[in-house]
Amino acid sequence: MSAIRNTPPLPARSVLASVLLGTDPPWLPTPLLVRTTALFRISEGATRTALSRMVAAGEAVGEDGGYRLAGRLVARQARQAASRRAETRRWDSTWELATVEGDSARAAADRAALRDALSALRLAELREGVWGRPDNLPSDRGGDAAEVAHRWCRWWRGAQPEPAPVVEQLWAIEAWAAGSDALRADMAELVQSLEAGDATVLAPGFVTSAAVLRHLQADPLLPAGLLPTDWPGDVLRADYDRYDRAYRAVLRAWFTTEA
Repeated sequence: MSAIRNTPPLPARSVLASVLLGTDPPWLPTPLLVRTTALFRISEGATRTALSRMVAAGEAVGEDGGYRLAGRLVARQARQAASRRAETRRWDSTWELATVEGDSARAAADRAALRDALSALRLAELREGVWGRPDNLPSDRGGDAAEVAHRWCRWWRGAQPEPAPVVEQLWAIEAWAAGSDALRADMAELVQSLEAGDATVLAPGFVTSAAVLRHLQADPLLPAGLLPTDWPGDVLRADYDRYDRAYRAVLRAWFTTEA
């Protein structure tokens, strides 16, 4: 059994956030959310308490007998969808650079938020206060992360920095590739059961699905010329598309049966 699925019991908030993040548009009726958490032996009372806390935190809003994602989770869903699409532009060997302005004048929480935003934009820290990446991603990417980054950084585009950055050190591409292989094995172990309509794998399948989506958001989306020839990004996405279709079909059937 996969180590990814041998995880501690998931809290109600994690299950609720994940299922809404995976729904487009991100709204579900309350009874269905309750049945989803029941897959993880989470009581209806604990589920409703978690929903109330998400509303209080600005992560969800009650709407039409259900709940819709709100606030920062909406931006997270957009990043998640973009990670699945993996849109890139032709690379002409130029780099995108961001230099942090006035870092010492900001609160620690603001500095942490900026680092998170730059990482969400798939930049890596080349040296203290200087972040960059090959300029092969859409210029309008990032949403809230881009707003935070542009507030505190000055941006440049130009030739490759000197000395040439070591891609493996900056983006840990070997570790990402190894993680992809492990996730593909997890999906392969489950997808045939899902395609056969086996609802008993919904709970472990949910955890695997969330793990794949997190992993895709960490894909650096580097130009092909900077990656190993056997880079697993495309095959991981293709495997997940098949897996996700099968999982959603079984989940819909399970909801209908349990209703």
